[in-house]
Amino acid sequence: MSAGGGTKAILAALGANMAIAVAKFVAFVFTGSSSMLAESVHSVADSGNQALLLLGGKRAARGRTRAHPFGYGRERYFYSFVVAVVLFTIGALFSLYEGWHKLSDPHPVESPQWAFGVLIFAIIAEGFSFRTAIKESRHVKGDESWVSFIRRSKAPELPVVLLEDLGALLGLVFALFGVTMAVITGDGIWDGVGTLMIGVLLAVIAVILAVETKSLLIGESATPEVEEKICSALESAPEVSRVIHLRTLHLGPEELLVAAKIAVEHDDTASEVARGIDEAERRIRDAVPMARVIYLEPDLYRTDAAAGQRTGA
Repeated sequence: MSAGGGTKAILAALGANMAIAVAKFVAFVFTGSSSMLAESVHSVADSGNQALLLLGGKRAARGRTRAHPFGYGRERYFYSFVVAVVLFTIGALFSLYEGWHKLSDPHPVESPQWAFGVLIFAIIAEGFSFRTAIKESRHVKGDESWVSFIRRSKAPELPVVLLEDLGALLGLVFALFGVTMAVITGDGIWDGVGTLMIGVLLAVIAVILAVETKSLLIGESATPEVEEKICSALESAPEVSRVIHLRTLHLGPEELLVAAKIAVEHDDTASEVARGIDEAERRIRDAVPMARVIYLEPDLYRTDAAAGQRTGA
């Protein structure tokens, strides 16, 4: 994922959510609808989440230090994980509490025209933000399905914004359902039902985000396709007879650590081995530009020691 594409999607979502949050709070003041209050808090939480993603991108761009010799690329993963926590604790739990409170003490929705007007405006604004996220994601998604893209993407920003925008649109539909049913039936319990639906939706999205970003935060290898490119690049070097084993680790979305043990001929001189390693590193970087940190260990190939070690444990 290009950092520019992710930033554009985040800024579009931030602008939409800030405008929507203000409109929803105004509607809540006039209607007293718990669905509108839940959606207001949802938009505030989303705005804070987009600010966290921007902060993570800025901090991740810092250079290497003695304390952090591999840089700060994983800050983007950390702040994406924080987004999931914020979405659950502020958005989901508040909505669930507010929905339960409304079911316990229901009251009719006042001035529903405010709620309908704001919800329609919010759906249009969120639709624009969601369209921007989809457009930017298509540049990097390729032929993958959307589910596969969200699960396999090494850059967290676009999947996070996609899920947030999808959740926002569905939440608005739930709020519209709750308010409409409350107005039609005159029973405020429906407003509470809509609020509970929003809370459950946010909890599900938060769990999905937490699971996916946790995996990135712990450390994920490159995709099998990328590892095959690295192996092919290594074995195309004249001084490298084969790859004995390979390990990769994402230091950030666009930065990859490569560690490999490579087989050289037993009668190669030290200068030939050194020259071969330099050439192998150059070929790796040509094939996989994000391979920024490369460690190659020369060795002699032994069948018993190499069995199952090419890219495995």
